[in-house]
Amino acid sequence: MLSLLAAAMLSLEGGHTATLSMRPNTSAKLKAEAFPLSDVKLEGGPFLEANIICAKYLLTVDPDRLLHNFRVNAGLQPKAPVYGGWESSGLAGHSLGHYLSACSQQYAATGDTRYKDKATYIVSQLAECQAHRPDGYIGAMPKGDKIWDEVRAGHITSHGFDLNGLWSPWYTNHKVLAGLLDTYRLTHDQQALQVAEKFADWAIDTTKGLTPALWEKMLACEYGGMNEALAQLYAFTGKPQYLDLAKKFYDHRVLDPLANDVDDLSGKHSNTQIPKIIGLAQIYEDTGDTRDEKIARFFWTSVVDHHTYVIGGNSNHEYLGPPDKLNDMLSTNTCESCNTYNMLKLTRHLFEWDPEAKYADYYERAHLNHILASQDPDDGMMTYFMPLASGSKRQYSDPFDNWTCCHGSGMENHTKHADSVYFHEGAKTLFVNLFMPSELNWKAAGVRVKQQTKFPDDGAVSLQIETTKPKKFALEVRHPGWASGPVEFSINGRPFRRSDAPSSYATLDRTWHNGDRVDFKLPMTLHTESMPDNPKRLAILYGPLVLAADLGLRRRPNERNPVLVTGNTPVSEWLERVPGNSLEFRTKGVARPADLTFRPFYTLHHDHYAVYFDEFTQDQWNQAEAAYRAEEARQKDLEARTLDFMRIGEMQPERDHDLKSEKTDVRESNGRGFRTPLSDGWMEFKLKTDPSAPMDLVLTYWGNERLRPSFQILVDGAPLASENLSGRPNNTFYDVTYPMQGSMTSGKQTVTIRIQSDPGKTSGSIAGARLVRRKS
Repeated sequence: MLSLLAAAMLSLEGGHTATLSMRPNTSAKLKAEAFPLSDVKLEGGPFLEANIICAKYLLTVDPDRLLHNFRVNAGLQPKAPVYGGWESSGLAGHSLGHYLSACSQQYAATGDTRYKDKATYIVSQLAECQAHRPDGYIGAMPKGDKIWDEVRAGHITSHGFDLNGLWSPWYTNHKVLAGLLDTYRLTHDQQALQVAEKFADWAIDTTKGLTPALWEKMLACEYGGMNEALAQLYAFTGKPQYLDLAKKFYDHRVLDPLANDVDDLSGKHSNTQIPKIIGLAQIYEDTGDTRDEKIARFFWTSVVDHHTYVIGGNSNHEYLGPPDKLNDMLSTNTCESCNTYNMLKLTRHLFEWDPEAKYADYYERAHLNHILASQDPDDGMMTYFMPLASGSKRQYSDPFDNWTCCHGSGMENHTKHADSVYFHEGAKTLFVNLFMPSELNWKAAGVRVKQQTKFPDDGAVSLQIETTKPKKFALEVRHPGWASGPVEFSINGRPFRRSDAPSSYATLDRTWHNGDRVDFKLPMTLHTESMPDNPKRLAILYGPLVLAADLGLRRRPNERNPVLVTGNTPVSEWLERVPGNSLEFRTKGVARPADLTFRPFYTLHHDHYAVYFDEFTQDQWNQAEAAYRAEEARQKDLEARTLDFMRIGEMQPERDHDLKSEKTDVRESNGRGFRTPLSDGWMEFKLKTDPSAPMDLVLTYWGNERLRPSFQILVDGAPLASENLSGRPNNTFYDVTYPMQGSMTSGKQTVTIRIQSDPGKTSGSIAGARLVRRKS
């Protein structure tokens, strides 16, 4: 029988409440458990600053605007206009779930009832929506009832991000269900659990007639972490029907290879997969099924060790590539923030199964260099992507008008910075995982721990023990993997032990008395980390901090990306600290075209920057510079011969050239837009020509490693070329020249260029088109 510890509550100082563990008694033994947010108080540092900014923003969000479409779908009059971005499009409703979680976390961490009141109000309104429907469904997506009726009847189609034409509806359902469960767990709102159960009962009823084949067809569409939320609901209620449904959200095509230790992730949408694995981790904890455990472990190792950039994020344009192939996958669309939000959730599960330092090392890397960097400190807005292409800068969401998935998860990120600082095993072991000013109330042991540090500005840390009576326990302090030197621990000013093993825990096991103080200093040094597939493309770190070159607020068009001509000497010989600033560094004559100033990556909120650098000897640079100059000369020659040029993916140039299209996808990378005709798609546009001169068409493509294009290029309806871009570069912009027959331009002032996808195929991704006079 399931243990209902999740329903037990305990009163806290300050008048707010928090749950005990929601975990059932199973064969999945946990070796460590995280403390609830209510037991850890941040007392300074950049993470507290990020939390304060986020908390202020949460109070400006209007719950009635989030509820707009929920009320419409329940036949109720909305009370306020809907928010913009995805809330006004097909993925409406997901932000409400994130907001519930964020407010509940902020209440749990601070006891500030303003956040609890917002969550409680939303829950009451969702209950009203349910009361006006016969089925328990709560949803904000347009045409939801029609689609779910089709699903119930077994009429299912999906192209990966749609279910019968509706944009990832299970994904949105998961966010709402997860928000309800977080509200119940963190604020003890019983109505939140009731609404969640009715919602889950609707899901059971809707899918009860689906065969395994229909389930697999349906799960081709992104379903978020439905398995996780349903397994949590089972843990709360003990009702097996919720666990049964959770297990049905199992995508065999993705998960079976992982169960056999096969990394088949290349070409797959990253954030579609990570929540599935978190769900399996939750099911393992509920059931002890070791197959789910194995999948979660292998997935984590595959992504962290073989698909992750230096900042701890993963994916390019939201997709994973081949393992250990990152060199050619740098763009302005790397590292979707939702991915790291989810990878940290998965990491917490794995650490609780096996409290190994490698999990905390990764958590710290991603938390410090990606999550902290993802927030604009001016207004609390969040990044969708974290660009890593040289010369990039961050783009942030808008407070009200362009909400996306990463805006929603961003609200959560910055209300739970304290959730993985400490872990414990009952009252006998305390793990110190992260270094930030904080105070822990370890109730099971009757101990408080106060951590004082200026980390990451420096590596000095002090831990002070407060206890009413002597208490024996083991204090496990992480010796980070980046701290290559020894760490000396003293207690009350006297040496106690030394750790010489980076990426491990130093065990300080003794009987502790009130006022005992542990002091240690983590050695922070400069070091580099190379791309797995290119040892000569590297990033620079100081301790755990990724450093980035500050390239300023403005960048000139076609400005060269900086490189390093180091002669293969150690970083400590050519990068030095700027006097008076502990975290600012300057190169010493090795950067080209000029010396560079480096700062922590997370601090470069509005400037352009560079993170990865190609490293050369002087001879290698002489050859590379000659190639750069040759490319510059080619570009100048091309521009001199150009009669007409259109940038594709930009509104005004497309209007100026009368662009028309059907079934095309418009995106951006590395500061340039591009347009891709999809299956049965096309685009056409007009370009000026010289009727008296031989002409060439030059198309600029974005090399997309996921696409296998096949398409036709026509001039005024006449075939110019059949193209599949075989052997062309990936993840970069490149030009292809197509010589035109004289009859195509003779006597014409303009021509119409048409790009037509072959049946069942996509076209190439086209960023520019120009007509040029042929080179003699």
